[in-house]
Amino acid sequence: MKILDIVVLIVYFAAMASIGPLVSRRGRTTEGYFVGNRSFGGWLIGITMFATSISSITFVAYPADAYKTAYLRFLPCIMLPVGILIASAVFLPYFRRAHITSAFEYLENRFGPGIRGYAAVAFLFTQVFRQSMVLYLVSLLVYEMTGFNPYICILIGGVVTAFYTVTGGIEAVIWTDFIQSFLLWGGGLLCFLVIAFSIDGGLIRIFTEAWADGKFMLGDLNMDTGQLEPARWGFSLSDKTVFMMLLLGLTNWLTEYSSNQNVIQKYVATRNPKEAKKAIWVCCACSVPTWGFFMLLGTALYVYFKLNPAPEAAAMLTGEGGAKADGILPFFVIRRLPAGLSGLVIAGVLAAAMSSISSSINCVSAVSVVDLYKRHMAKGRSDRHYVVAAKTISVASAILMLIGAVMLMSASDKTLQDTATKLGSLLAAGLLGLYLLGFLTRRGDGRAVAVGIVCTVLFTFYMMGVEFGWISVEMYTSMGVSQGAAEWLAQPIDTYYATLVGNALMFGVSYVLAALVFRTKRDLTNLTVWTTPRVPVEEVEPVSLNSQ
Repeated sequence: MKILDIVVLIVYFAAMASIGPLVSRRGRTTEGYFVGNRSFGGWLIGITMFATSISSITFVAYPADAYKTAYLRFLPCIMLPVGILIASAVFLPYFRRAHITSAFEYLENRFGPGIRGYAAVAFLFTQVFRQSMVLYLVSLLVYEMTGFNPYICILIGGVVTAFYTVTGGIEAVIWTDFIQSFLLWGGGLLCFLVIAFSIDGGLIRIFTEAWADGKFMLGDLNMDTGQLEPARWGFSLSDKTVFMMLLLGLTNWLTEYSSNQNVIQKYVATRNPKEAKKAIWVCCACSVPTWGFFMLLGTALYVYFKLNPAPEAAAMLTGEGGAKADGILPFFVIRRLPAGLSGLVIAGVLAAAMSSISSSINCVSAVSVVDLYKRHMAKGRSDRHYVVAAKTISVASAILMLIGAVMLMSASDKTLQDTATKLGSLLAAGLLGLYLLGFLTRRGDGRAVAVGIVCTVLFTFYMMGVEFGWISVEMYTSMGVSQGAAEWLAQPIDTYYATLVGNALMFGVSYVLAALVFRTKRDLTNLTVWTTPRVPVEEVEPVSLNSQ
């Protein structure tokens, strides 16, 4: 790290920290603190939604995956337009019409307060874990690129992000995300341009070399042969096929746009339904090309180091000596970029992480106050009281994030794209199945859904046992189970597809029990696609579904 790089980082942190106090006066009410008085335009919200979707995992793991393998794990990304198209017709109009703050308010009217509480707690658990993981990853990367103490990196990044989020609320999150979106794009673009101008033949050479080596195929690395192989196309719960990766992507995006508070909270912060729709399509138009670009950056790194060999880069490609491909972009930034540019790229990595973390902190605060504290613990207090509670919870969330990141730093290896996908699948909690049951059917009540939740949670714990080695072939064979059955029980499906099975369990068990056992009559007006007036959202007066 040169002096100029350090100056760039200091300016970046100071600029981000200053935004919170600048906009804090507008967050004196819960409406202002959580949704900015629903006054934002679609372009701004769309860009901030895009920034939130890009984390340090995207910035470093996507190039690493393309560098080492091919484009199979890019397939879920291209399903975002399909997911948005479905969500904008089925889920999102309800959140606008209901004038909600939390995505889980809908569930109380549909299934009861207990189900709303489950969904809120499940979301809070996954978000705190996600905050810790993203902060840990970016701190590890900054440590590798700068040599700074990794615990100091955790502290600085976490404290600055928490400061502007707590003081400024959703408005600080939105404006910092807006700025950070340009930084993260700029950082990646700088790396790509340096690579392209360093290669004789430039961009054309990158494409021809990579194509000849099969780096653009929809395939993965065969761990036995060390060779890239194209993926099969059909249905499977044990292999990563093209169809299954597309289905996984659709499932993930429908989950995002039905039950992820990060998305819903920004969606309802727009000034009207037209701006809300604009926001999600702006996000889509920015996100898919960005994911593709960072995959292409990894391919360019592969060609660059093929033509300009370096022992460290070769080890990351082959895994020799335990070297991981996740280190290829940090290695390139430090060894190949001039002073000043390295600082800008590191600021881009930080921006990718901080935009995700700040949104998560604000969402944790909103869900905690709206779904739990205000609903069950402190009813009828003043709005000022709830704003203070929101800021207190934000601080507590940030502290938990710091503790979690330190624990990961002390006990973990790198956990990037592959493991992030697995963890996301394991922690999905069946929320998409729950919302599909609510929106698309007239069946289900709290009792049926509770049984579905139990089945989903048990399945999730079983798959965690498989993934982390608590459940093994040896365990079953020692119990007298045959070898074939033991192998299937120890790995019944690929961990990637835990979210598919978990959501199917939630939906199927709840629907069957509601149809056969727990038959109840409920007023479902405006709660399902079958019981809602078929008129444009713009013409429907907001009706509160919040039974507080």
